[in-house]
Amino acid sequence: MHIPTVALVGRPNVGKSTIFNRLVGKKISIIADTPGVTRDRIFGDVLYNDYKFHLIDTGGIDVSKEIFNNEIKIQAQIAIDDADVVIFVVDGKEELNHNDYVIRDILKKASKKVIVAVNKIDSSSREDNIYNFYELGFESVIAVSGEHNIGFDILLDNITKDFNKIEVEKEEDNRIKFCIIGRPNVGKSSLVNALLNEEKAIVSDVAGTTRDAVDTPFKYDGKDFVAIDTAGIRKSGKIYESIEKYSVIRSMKAIDRSDVCVIVINAEEGIIEHDKHIAGFALEAGKPIVFVVNKWDTVSDKNDIKSFTKLMRSEFQFLTYVPIVYLSAKTKKRIHTLMPEVLKVYENSRKEVKTSVLNDVIRDAVMLNQPPSYKGKRLKIYFVNQNGIAPPKFTFNVNSKNLVHFSYERYLENKIRENFDFEGTPIIIQFKNKGDIE
Repeated sequence: MHIPTVALVGRPNVGKSTIFNRLVGKKISIIADTPGVTRDRIFGDVLYNDYKFHLIDTGGIDVSKEIFNNEIKIQAQIAIDDADVVIFVVDGKEELNHNDYVIRDILKKASKKVIVAVNKIDSSSREDNIYNFYELGFESVIAVSGEHNIGFDILLDNITKDFNKIEVEKEEDNRIKFCIIGRPNVGKSSLVNALLNEEKAIVSDVAGTTRDAVDTPFKYDGKDFVAIDTAGIRKSGKIYESIEKYSVIRSMKAIDRSDVCVIVINAEEGIIEHDKHIAGFALEAGKPIVFVVNKWDTVSDKNDIKSFTKLMRSEFQFLTYVPIVYLSAKTKKRIHTLMPEVLKVYENSRKEVKTSVLNDVIRDAVMLNQPPSYKGKRLKIYFVNQNGIAPPKFTFNVNSKNLVHFSYERYLENKIRENFDFEGTPIIIQFKNKGDIE
């Protein structure tokens, strides 16, 4: 099912980020309270009634400032190109200025559905201000206040008016979907092509496409897979390719539809911060992950896997459980090592552990290392059960969840991983008070 995309654009300081946070705040998502997962929040999902859409935030466009403005304009243009609906945010406390008209002209050329959100209308005395903004020439003009949460039901009704409701798939799709994600020019498309030419892979006669990625069904060792390639940014030219953080837009859409995320790292260039951003999004979505270090043929010492693995573990400290595959999509060297890992992490993400065995492991872990005491009180674990898969989710019934220290939670997670093979998949641990004991 195609999930629509909505982009927020406007000049600086009109409140785009506040509106973004209000809209995305309606989504209930997995929270990854993990050190090291830092990223620029430019992308989120919004659920409203029976509708779902992707939301993109953009930097403020200011033609009066030369520094970084060209990049910001390009970022905004990429977001507009990807969008089904554009929310043009303006400041209801101020008059229209030159920047507003520049943005208007960009949007007119794009021929997209545009909703003008007049922000900061937080009192009845300012309501008449919205009529000034019809001068921009767009039909939909809506008064909102991001700070005071005013007007968002009307805004969301207008955004989703032409969207299709979320559909429940009638036929279960048993194919394993994995996305190839990573920053531009790491070799994602080459990797897909190399996989499909592998001797064990049989390419299907029917290939599906979406607006954002190419889906290629194929068989591997008798199992059905779909490879989702997120390679190209539609606009040609190096300047578009250089806006690396906006590759996250397509990555997030692919992550949403995937069972497994294959994150490609360029061995020739090494690890950069943007690689961590993309990995952080896959983690937050609760997806199993395989790292692929591509272009291994360009490394002078091909046997130096041990050193590069040490570097990977250091740079991705929040994903130490993720397997790493070293290969060259260009030469197809070691290409055969990838698919077994994809299948393994997929199965691990759906693994269920017997309750009795799980409780034995946790009981032994507590005996080996007692929880630290706090103000004379100590955490007691009464019972543990697994209550979810993809990713595996474990609930600990305790005397007081306020006594759980993050280091002890990490200890418990490590013990679960030591005893059960959850390589490649995140696991979620939550604590629930037994009764009202504090």
